[in-house]
Amino acid sequence: MPLHEVRQTPGDTAWFRHDRFGMFIHFGLYALPARNEWIKTLEYIPEEGYQRYFDRFSPDLFDAREWARKAKAAGMKYAVLTTKHHEGFCLFDSQYTDYKITNTPFGRDLVKEYVEAFRAEGLGVGFYYSLIDWHHPDYPIDVLHPRRRDADAEQQDKGRDMRRYAQYMRDQVTELLTNYGKIDILWMDFSYDKEGYPTDWKPWMQHDGAKGKEEWEAEALIATARALQPHLIINNRTQINQDLWTPEQYQPTVWPTDEEGNKVTFEACQTFSGSWGYFRDEMSWKTPKMLIDMLVNTVSVGGNLIMNVGPTGRGNFDYRANQALEAYSEWMHLNSRSIYGCTQAEEGIKVPNGTVLTQSEDGKRLYLHLQTYPFCRIEVEGLCGRVAYAQFLQDASEVKFTETLRIDSGGDVTEYSGKVFFSLPPVAPQGISPVIEIFLK
Repeated sequence: MPLHEVRQTPGDTAWFRHDRFGMFIHFGLYALPARNEWIKTLEYIPEEGYQRYFDRFSPDLFDAREWARKAKAAGMKYAVLTTKHHEGFCLFDSQYTDYKITNTPFGRDLVKEYVEAFRAEGLGVGFYYSLIDWHHPDYPIDVLHPRRRDADAEQQDKGRDMRRYAQYMRDQVTELLTNYGKIDILWMDFSYDKEGYPTDWKPWMQHDGAKGKEEWEAEALIATARALQPHLIINNRTQINQDLWTPEQYQPTVWPTDEEGNKVTFEACQTFSGSWGYFRDEMSWKTPKMLIDMLVNTVSVGGNLIMNVGPTGRGNFDYRANQALEAYSEWMHLNSRSIYGCTQAEEGIKVPNGTVLTQSEDGKRLYLHLQTYPFCRIEVEGLCGRVAYAQFLQDASEVKFTETLRIDSGGDVTEYSGKVFFSLPPVAPQGISPVIEIFLK
């Protein structure tokens, strides 16, 4: 019996909840301006202005095998690549558009190479597909569209047909799920309403400037995907709940639930810095400790973590992304047992502030993550009579424990009980957030 019951889903999430850690890859034309993947709309760039990036897109240092090796070394078990982001540019050789990578100087199907390389490393393969498309001629101008402030925007919007665009999406999803073999994840992004973006809304905008499940024809889109690959994990950003909940750029502190209160399969999606696409001048990069703590904290409330890399315009990972991946690699090499196959700990166990618990799904092992290293000992409630052995995970060195603590204060002896007291060395083991592995009887 698993420790926790999770909402049943149409797709296969068992492997996903075991593997816990993935790599997001945001790559597209926006890597060339290198100042945010939303640049086309943030700077209101017209098609003719954005064309200069298409004409010069040639990531000569791209090596899918290197991407895959770095993901695997970091302890990541699956990846999700942006096959098409909001700009509308496709990294695959679609027959339904000319706005694709095979028509750039690069000239190759990058999605094909990605799939082959990540599959060869034994990693799960996922496709991100943007529901939004600022290039497609049938995509209505709305509160997020780059043309929303043009003087003739209303005139430009006339004749656009969301039904044709919805068919275009189904056609492209069919290509993605037909031409590249077995795919594990379809990550679609995203629905929105006018209340979230009120400043640019204008009465002439179709659907009140909103896009949701009706506009995407989401039921038909999901049915198309399921018919082709029934095992797929699909997220819920079409506004129809499927397999995966995706909190973005914040860390849940409790296990998310659905409308009926059922715990859900979820994936916290985060960036190494503040941007998803490559941003040359951004300085808000997370420290190694933040990166490790985010992974541990997510698993401790039953979730997965997917961390994003934005390759440069030449197709490689820049030095800051490599440093972040190396931080994961070093820690996961020694401590991955506290992540893979682990989840939120059973109820009734209380640990001090600055420490976090994960537990193996079979309930046999607890992992006590010392995010703030305490002095001398650590006290845990709810484990009396249950601990068989304890060790530091990174080197299998024994951690002694007792259920009765005697403190001699100048002849006055005081005994404490009702907790398990783990003795710790005065100097913390080397590395970030050392882990005590606790074997339960």
